[in-house]
Amino acid sequence: MKLRLWPRSLVGQLVLAVAAALFIAQAVNFVLLARGQRQQAYANGGGMAVARIIDAMERERRGGIDEPDKAPPHHPFAKRLPRLQILDTPFVPPSRARPDDDLAAHVGAQLEQAGIDAGRIRAWVLPERRRSVKMRGPARTAIVSAEIKGRYVVVRSWLPAEGKRLQGFLVWQTLSLYLLILMPVLLIAWRAAQPLRTLTQAVRRDPTGEGPPLLEEGPSDVRDVIGAFNASRARIGTMLADKDRMLGAVGHDLRTPLASLRVRVEAVDDEALRDKMIATIDEMTAMLADILAVARSGAGKEAAEDYDAATLLAQLGEEYRAMGKAVAGPGPLLSLPALSGRPLLVRRALRNLVDNALAYAGSATLFAEQVDGAVRLVVRDDGPGIDPARIADLVEPFARGEASRNRATGGAGLGLAIANALAEGEGGRLDIANRGDTTGLDAAIVLPVTDQA
Repeated sequence: MKLRLWPRSLVGQLVLAVAAALFIAQAVNFVLLARGQRQQAYANGGGMAVARIIDAMERERRGGIDEPDKAPPHHPFAKRLPRLQILDTPFVPPSRARPDDDLAAHVGAQLEQAGIDAGRIRAWVLPERRRSVKMRGPARTAIVSAEIKGRYVVVRSWLPAEGKRLQGFLVWQTLSLYLLILMPVLLIAWRAAQPLRTLTQAVRRDPTGEGPPLLEEGPSDVRDVIGAFNASRARIGTMLADKDRMLGAVGHDLRTPLASLRVRVEAVDDEALRDKMIATIDEMTAMLADILAVARSGAGKEAAEDYDAATLLAQLGEEYRAMGKAVAGPGPLLSLPALSGRPLLVRRALRNLVDNALAYAGSATLFAEQVDGAVRLVVRDDGPGIDPARIADLVEPFARGEASRNRATGGAGLGLAIANALAEGEGGRLDIANRGDTTGLDAAIVLPVTDQA
C-alpha cells in the first residue's frame, strides 16, 4: 500500500499545515533560546574565569602568590583540579575534558577588553557534575588556560548544565500550543468541510435537481458555492423537464404515424412484401424507443431507495431463464453492502448488457463483487470480445461492433450508450474489459457503496 504523506481532505491538509508551521516556529524558537542560553553560560562561566585570571595577575604583580590556590577540602574536585594554577609549561587537561573553542574565544575577547595582552588561550569542559551547596543545580566544570608573559595561568570555572530544562519546557510549550491552536483550527476546518461533504454527496446522488435545495451553511465562501449549486441544479431541473416534455411530444407524434402506417400495411396483398414492410416499421419503432431511452436515461421519476445488488441480479437471472434465455448466475447470494439509488434503472441498464451478451455470444453469466468501496454488477459472456482500442467508442450512441444496422445482430448501437448513461445517472460508471483468462467480455455496472453512518 502506498503511503500518503499529504492528506487529501481539507481538514487534514489544514491541520497538517498548521501543525508543520507550529513545529517550524518552535524549532526556530528552540535554536534561538539555546543560543541565548549558551551565550549566557559563557558570560557567566567565562566572566568568572576572566576575573580569576585578572586577580591572579594582580596578585602575582604584587608578589602575593606563593603557590596555586587549592579548592576547599569538601569540594568534589579538591583532589583533582585547583581553582588557580600558574605554570611554566603548557597545561595538560584531564583525559575526559573536551575542547571548547567558543569559550576560549569569549575569554580572549574579555581579556582584550580588560587590557591584558594574552597569548594563546584554550578552554576545556568536563562532564556534567553536581555543584556545591553554595552553587546549586547541575553544572559543568570549565578549565581555561591563558598564556601571559611566558607563563600559563590556569583557572577553574563553572558553566551551567546544557539546556535539558529548556528542552522539557519547549516540549510542554509545543504540546500546549498544539492543543490551544489545533483544536480551534480543527473545529473551523470541520465547520467548512462538513457543508462541502454534504454538497459532494448531493452532486453524486442527485445532480439533476429533483431533491430539495441544500441548506446554505458554513463560511461565506462555502455558502456562496452551495447557493450557486442550488441555482444551477434548479436550472438543470427546468431544462430536463422541458426536454422530457419535448421528447414525449416527439415520441407521440412519431409513434402515431408509424402505428397508422402499420395498419395500412396490413392491407397489402403481397405477403412477402407485407412482412418486409412490417419488419421495417417495427425496426423504426424499436429504434425510436432506443433513441428516447438514451435521451431520457437517468431522468426517471423513481424515488431513490436502498436495495440489495445480489437480490437484484438473482431476480434478473430468473426473469431471463423464464423466457428460455441462456443466462446463468448469480449463484449463491453474496453478502454485499446496501446500495442507494433507483433499482429499476439499474435493472434496465443490466438488461441492455445481458441483451448484448445474448446477441453476440449466445449466453451470459451474472455475478456481483465488491472492489475498492464499490459494488460491481457484472455480465460475463464467452463471445469474441472487443478490440481494446474500440471499447471507449462503443459506449457512444449508434456505435456498434459491426458495420451493419441489422437488429438481428445487435440493434442500432444504443444498448451500451443507454447502460452507460443510466450508470452515470446513478453516480457510477460502465466498465467494459476483455477477460484475460479466456475469450469473452466482462461488462460491469460499478456503483458506489452507500455511506454508513
